[in-house]
Amino acid sequence: MTRTLLIDTDGGSDDVVALIMALRSSDVRVLAITAIAGNVPVEQATQNVLYTVELCKAETPVFAGAGKPLVRELVTAQWFHGKDGLGDHGYAPSSRREASGHAVDAIIQTVVANPGIEILTLGPLTNLALAINREPRIVKEIGRCVVMGGAPCCEGNVTPAAEYNIWVDPEASKTVFRAGLPLEMVGWHLCRGEAALNEADISKILALGTPLAEFAIHCNSVAAEAYSKQTGERGISLPDAVAMAITLQPRLCIDSSMHYVDVETTSELTRGMTVVDRLGVAQDERNRVPWQWAWKGQVRTRVCWTLDVAGWKAALCAAVR
Repeated sequence: MTRTLLIDTDGGSDDVVALIMALRSSDVRVLAITAIAGNVPVEQATQNVLYTVELCKAETPVFAGAGKPLVRELVTAQWFHGKDGLGDHGYAPSSRREASGHAVDAIIQTVVANPGIEILTLGPLTNLALAINREPRIVKEIGRCVVMGGAPCCEGNVTPAAEYNIWVDPEASKTVFRAGLPLEMVGWHLCRGEAALNEADISKILALGTPLAEFAIHCNSVAAEAYSKQTGERGISLPDAVAMAITLQPRLCIDSSMHYVDVETTSELTRGMTVVDRLGVAQDERNRVPWQWAWKGQVRTRVCWTLDVAGWKAALCAAVR
């Protein structure tokens, strides 16, 4: 039986590569794509998703969602992905239009109509948090929820402590991580080092000569330069596409473990930090009060620590042929 999937995305250059992987997969049926403000404003994110769906010749409905975080002002990542989120090459849909209705309603309706559906979030968690707050019963109907976000026990990419998707709306992230979902965290660390596309990988993909292959590389031109300035590492880092690869092929996460995970919301120094109880000390006497929500409800998150790099790159190449 074909798995069903809903994707929530903020429409950046790595997001659209992830969308291509899903829309081209025979393993899942993408029932809806919901757009959220994050890398770019929600209007631009929606256009980027529509362009990608059109490029893939898919009919998946695209819904626009929240235009800002729950309680904070939006801080985009246009400095990383370009003003339009896709490297500023002028990509725009020619005919596709967004579906009527709000993304939050679409999430609720799609989950209720498809019990056991999988959800993958590629941006801030605002839409999903709003859906949970409006209709808490959907938590029990979601079969799997993969979150691209967080920096488990390592440095962040937007502050020393936090990864962008979690940092931009930490209150929404806290709602989602505490909800009791069958949650899997695919952190920013998995797309770095050997997992980033190197020159040989890029040449191999471009040699395929397909519109999808060319788009996947060229829309990340600005992001590749920003990644180099940010980390000192060369290549194209695709955190959302890595998360999609793991969603489609769970075996590509070759090392994972279950932990209590919470999100910091009150400290400006560590705002958006994903705090992972890796050593299992949350129930110690000194930690019991701030972690009681987790240990009383046994709310744990599966944290992916290690990626099958060769498998991930093979999945990407197969998707853009």
